[in-house]
Amino acid sequence: MRQAGTGTGGAAVAVVVPVAVPLLLLLLLARSPPAAAGDGQKNDARLVSEQFSQAPQKLAFYSWYGSARLFHFRVPPDTVLLRWLLQVSRGSGPTCTNVEITVYFRYGAPPVINPLGTSFPDNTSVQPSFFLKMLHSNASINISHPAPGDWFVAAHLPPSSHKIEVKGFVPTCAYIFQPDMLVVRVVEVSILDPDVPLPQTLLSHPSYLKVFVPEYTQELRLELQGCASNGSLGCPVRLTVGSATLPGNFQKVLTCSSPTQACHLLLPSPPWDRWLQVTAKSLAGPRVSVAFSAVAALTACRPWSVNFQHLLQSTPNQSSNASTVLLPPTPSYQDLDRTGRVGGGSFCLRSFPVLREDVDVVSVRFQPLDRVSVVVQSDMPSVMRLNLNTGMDSGGSLTISMRVNKTAIANTSVVACVTAASPLLSFNASLSCTTAFFQGHPLSLSASSPTANLIIPYPETDNWYLSLQLMCPERPEECEQASVLVETTLNLVPCLNDCGPYGQCLLLRRHGYLYAGCSCKAGWRGWSCTDNSTAQSAAQQKAAALLLTLSNLVFLAPIAISVHRSLLVEASVYAYTMFFSTVLFLLGTLVFAMSLQLDRRAAWNTMGPCLFAIVVMVTMWVYRCGRRRHCYPPSWQRWVFYLLPGISMAAVAITIYTSMMTSDNYYYTHSIWHMLLAGSAAFLLPPREQHTKPWACSQKLTCHYEICKNHRDELYTVT
Repeated sequence: MRQAGTGTGGAAVAVVVPVAVPLLLLLLLARSPPAAAGDGQKNDARLVSEQFSQAPQKLAFYSWYGSARLFHFRVPPDTVLLRWLLQVSRGSGPTCTNVEITVYFRYGAPPVINPLGTSFPDNTSVQPSFFLKMLHSNASINISHPAPGDWFVAAHLPPSSHKIEVKGFVPTCAYIFQPDMLVVRVVEVSILDPDVPLPQTLLSHPSYLKVFVPEYTQELRLELQGCASNGSLGCPVRLTVGSATLPGNFQKVLTCSSPTQACHLLLPSPPWDRWLQVTAKSLAGPRVSVAFSAVAALTACRPWSVNFQHLLQSTPNQSSNASTVLLPPTPSYQDLDRTGRVGGGSFCLRSFPVLREDVDVVSVRFQPLDRVSVVVQSDMPSVMRLNLNTGMDSGGSLTISMRVNKTAIANTSVVACVTAASPLLSFNASLSCTTAFFQGHPLSLSASSPTANLIIPYPETDNWYLSLQLMCPERPEECEQASVLVETTLNLVPCLNDCGPYGQCLLLRRHGYLYAGCSCKAGWRGWSCTDNSTAQSAAQQKAAALLLTLSNLVFLAPIAISVHRSLLVEASVYAYTMFFSTVLFLLGTLVFAMSLQLDRRAAWNTMGPCLFAIVVMVTMWVYRCGRRRHCYPPSWQRWVFYLLPGISMAAVAITIYTSMMTSDNYYYTHSIWHMLLAGSAAFLLPPREQHTKPWACSQKLTCHYEICKNHRDELYTVT
């Protein structure tokens, strides 16, 4: 039983009926590539298959992001089919039942998941995750034309019950998860040069093309010219442009069928400085050839760069405002080609160089090169590029904060758009923040809201762009000569606000990849520990702390009884336990104490000392019974009023410790455990020896001076 879900369309994704994984691998490697990559009737020599695998991991019940098991893969370029092979194995014990496993997939960064349905911090932009739910079975999932680069898979068991169990005392079940990645890629791809028609003929196999999109490309136009099917008019061709990404899939599909209308596709703000995949497939019947010429036209724009050369020439004691100094394009700009150079054309953006400062692991600070505000005008957008393509930047959170002076933006507004791969170059009236293959994150500043904030958890590995432009919706003429200074604060942080006062930011690792997550406490939940729906109040936290500490004072009863009965060793042990349990830290050099700190809930850490004590007590009991010639203790009062209550309290304490403790009621159940344990010790202490006086131990300790008196008579000599 499986269920796939996502917030966006998943036309490029297909779930395959589960079969045995080894058999599935043999079938995939033995047969020709599937129809998604070509025609399954004949082998396509241009396609090769490769397989990648990682070591399996033991799944855990979900309580926070660290409970999910993360897998990191890299998809090679020119891949036309990606197939995930998901294998789950479990133990054979009686507790190993069918458990629903949730598997997430995402391109460019770890998936942002929320199985507990908690709230995210304000101003956080989160896309719905693409996931697959499966029981104890093997499954596979296909993705056609996947984007090359980093892909992440995360898996976990259902939400945890937060029950605290003693390891080895309660049987558990291990669920092992292992994903394998099988890719089918093209080894022969036709290069589509700008403005150069490329003749193609389709018969049984599709045509694989790619075009390079250099930096500062404003628009890409793809067109099919001279299309004919077996010599007649008509163009039964389907173009698939771009690569599939998850959770959002923004591939463009163009179906050409009309013999009279031109077949073309217009892509504003295509991704810069990379190859763009184009697949042409015939929609005609078998043995019907389709001939056409593919043409790619690139529209270049010229960036108006801010001149910061004077900053390099100035002395450290000199300073200047470089945000208002603009540099016209130099004469070295030429026509746009595959080398990425820019030629004639109107200016399309105002580029502000940004300094990247690496602060720590998954911690980066971005700021304009001259550390001043950004000039925003209405004629063209002001663009800042944030370099997040090192491969180690996707494990944190990108925070963007903007502020503007209220008086400078009285009758105007500043609109902004945060995108990856390419900036938004044309702001329209609808304020759509969408490029060719990316849905951006919109922001706005006005007199009523002079500040704007944006949080993007786990940003994709890419170059990110912040585009800003001045808008005058009511009076456009007022914006012609106006300019506004916008202060920006751009950071990549491991955790937002360091997870706040009720959380701890932990750095997680999967092989060489590092990512951060928040571990919450005191009932707080959420991505950054900001969800207080189940949080404990300050009074509850104080009461819990007092219960855990003051409940140890019950040990004063067995201490006093031990001293009264001259049991100094027992009194010392109980006093030691009470003191170090009160400060919530157990010290000692004994093996039992050290092992208890290493694993507080291991069964033998508790059962070992208990069994050792039971063996000693039983041995001494048998020895004394044999020596006294009768069973000990001989009186029924000792059994009824001391031994049975003590044993009952100890049994209840062990039951609470092993089966009733959870993360939510730990403060109360553990305090009850303290009191029951101390009470049972008071009842089970042996009686005082018959010839020993009460509090005799104090008489054994001579802690005072004695005045010696000589009772002998003194003899005097009379002379």
